[in-house]
Order: sequence, then C-alpha cells, then structure tokens
Amino acid sequence: MFFEHGTFETPGIIEILPKIFEDERGFFFESFSEKDFLPLGICHSFVQDNVSISKNSVFRGFHFQKNHPQAKLVQCLSGMALDLALDLRETSPSFKKITAVVLDSKKHNSLYIPKGFAHGFLSLCDNVVFSYKCSDYYHKDDEGGISIESPIIKSQICNKICSTKEMIINQKDKNLPLFQEGFRYFDMDGNWIGN
Repeated sequence: MFFEHGTFETPGIIEILPKIFEDERGFFFESFSEKDFLPLGICHSFVQDNVSISKNSVFRGFHFQKNHPQAKLVQCLSGMALDLALDLRETSPSFKKITAVVLDSKKHNSLYIPKGFAHGFLSLCDNVVFSYKCSDYYHKDDEGGISIESPIIKSQICNKICSTKEMIINQKDKNLPLFQEGFRYFDMDGNWIGN
C-alpha cells in the first residue's frame, strides 16, 4: 500500500496521505489506486475529472448535485486550499457539521468526500490548481447548493476563514439559498430526499 489514511468524526470522509518517492530527478507518488482504496470503502468508479484554477481568497461552494450525487476525491495539484465538506445526510451523527482540511500540494494529501455532502473550498494562495475526481457526471439542471452566509456554516468556519482578507465569491454562489432547518436533503447513502 503506497499511502496512509486518516479518518474523521464524520463517517465516510477519509484523508489520503501518499507515500512520496524522491530522488535527484524529483518525486513520484500514486494519487489513486482502486485496489488500495477499495478496503477503505472507496468503491466508486470515478467517471469525470475536473480542474479549477483560483486566485488567492477565492471561495467556491457550497455545491452538490441532487438526483446525480457525486462522491469526490479532491486535492491541490498546486498551492493550498481549505477544503470544506458539509454533511447533509439527515441520519448521520455529523449532520450539519463541516469537516475542514487544508489540502497542500507540498504534502500531496487528498480528501475523499462521499455522496450526501455540500462541498466548497477557499484558496489560500494564488494559482491554486484544484482537482476533483467525481463519481457521476456534471448535470447542470441538477445543481444544488447552500450559501456560505448560512448561520450554520458561518458559526462553524468563521474562526477558520474570518482572518483572511475578503473572499472573492462569484454571483452564482452568492445567490445560493441558505441552509434550511427541517429540510431533508440526503439519506445516509447519499440519495436525494428533497423535502
């Protein structure tokens, strides 16, 4: 096995720490190995890879898809980002809780986020190259999201991001709805309930 892994209080979220092989040429590591990930419960076929590039202090999120939920394996290929996963699975012991992990291209760590989460990240430097492996394709008409201005989000992450200069957020993300108390988002398997 060419990596170590760490788990969190949030069921299903796993941090992957690859073993780095360095020599005079540079370095090598395995960023994904299905045979090694399967015993951890990462049993999806990843069907789409996405890459974004962000300036310093760009916030993207919190996003999810409803009827085509996506498990994600995310990492920074360059730079650093604060990755944020909001658990929307109504029977989860960590329902409404955010797991925050710094993804660092020098550390080469990645984060597995199962279906049933809203995902976002804040870039911590310029030229953050962020990679997402997704278990389902992007469906524009199936997009959902939750505003970072939601009290349940601000109360959890303000101490992590309020010290940064003003975030850059596009209008689409600014227009996302607030978290709705009492609304049923996903079941524990990441299936959309939507009522």
